[in-house]
Amino acid sequence: MKKVRFFLLIAGLALLTSCKKDHVDASSTQSLQSSINDMTSSLNTLQQIKFNEALYVLKTFGVEAEGDINELKALGKLIDGKKVPEILSLADQVAQKNNMDWTSTAPPSLGEMDIFGDLNPKEVDSNDVRASSVNLITRYSGDTGSGPTAVQIIPKLVDASGNPVSFSGATLETTLEVFNNGVKLSTAKNIMLDNNFKGFYLKFSSLSAERVTDGKIDITVSVKTSAKTLKMTKIGLDVNPSALKMPAPPKVDSIAITEPTFPDVTTPTGTPADPSTTTPATPKQPTADPKATVNKFLNNVSSQNLKAAFDASSNPSWGSYDAFSNPTSGFGAVKNVSVKNISTNASNPNAASVNATYDVTDKSGKTTALKVTFGLKNVNGDWKISSYKINP
Repeated sequence: MKKVRFFLLIAGLALLTSCKKDHVDASSTQSLQSSINDMTSSLNTLQQIKFNEALYVLKTFGVEAEGDINELKALGKLIDGKKVPEILSLADQVAQKNNMDWTSTAPPSLGEMDIFGDLNPKEVDSNDVRASSVNLITRYSGDTGSGPTAVQIIPKLVDASGNPVSFSGATLETTLEVFNNGVKLSTAKNIMLDNNFKGFYLKFSSLSAERVTDGKIDITVSVKTSAKTLKMTKIGLDVNPSALKMPAPPKVDSIAITEPTFPDVTTPTGTPADPSTTTPATPKQPTADPKATVNKFLNNVSSQNLKAAFDASSNPSWGSYDAFSNPTSGFGAVKNVSVKNISTNASNPNAASVNATYDVTDKSGKTTALKVTFGLKNVNGDWKISSYKINP
């Protein structure tokens, strides 16, 4: 009798073991969580951490959805039926596509990730970082004698006084966008855990020399906290032209034979042009003072001529006109602007920096004194506002 009970116990354990799933079941949120728990339980501690990191990378950057529940549903569709190695491989692809400094074979780097944690109420939200703005630090590197080959871009969250904000245990989605003359060249994404974030390592060889027309780039970094998305743009960042990605030479078919051409004997021969007298086209230079552009912008905001104000800008961080003119979070909330002082901080034919001091009164009657640095760049001979930083 004891032997029978023993064999029944062994059979029951075997049955329970066989019921554990080795692939994702996304038929419901509950089955998704249950199947992932089953898959995780078969891994060692290190593998569990990397598997959870991979799931977080896929949920954050691999799907397009708003809200945690919708993100989980989209993630379920993406990984339904897949096993652990397939999920790790897919996360590697997503990380590489977004230029993330993460691989499934590297040591753990994102901490304890739980894609289902956001569904449960928390006493403390680790992503509710009380920061006012982002400071950008740039460091060139890789100089082997012919100039730097890369630049490290480090965002730091700061308070209203410009002091670094201390936080830890966060998972802040951080995005780097690289532009030239308003055209986006590349995008990279990563996760900021604390204010010791190493940022982004931008290799100049990843940028095409054909698209960087003036040896400079503009960068915008955005950091998404629970309360808001903080953005900062830096314009006119120098790049090393010799380190840029050069276009591949055209392929020549060695078999093809080009037929010789002969001049039309009926056409009189003219005097050939002297190549030395041909002058290359030069970029159109702005004739207006950059201060005038800022002053006009502020006057248009004050009079709520927001379309004219928006047309005077080329600032990626302001987004669309709807976002720019939003009556709650945009310049549509402004009732009046009283300018105190405007001065040009620096200027060259391609970029300028203008400081402005003014009072802003919103539609509720509240007045705020601001000191703002406007970055401007030359766009086809006109000054366009390309960055906007409120100073302490």
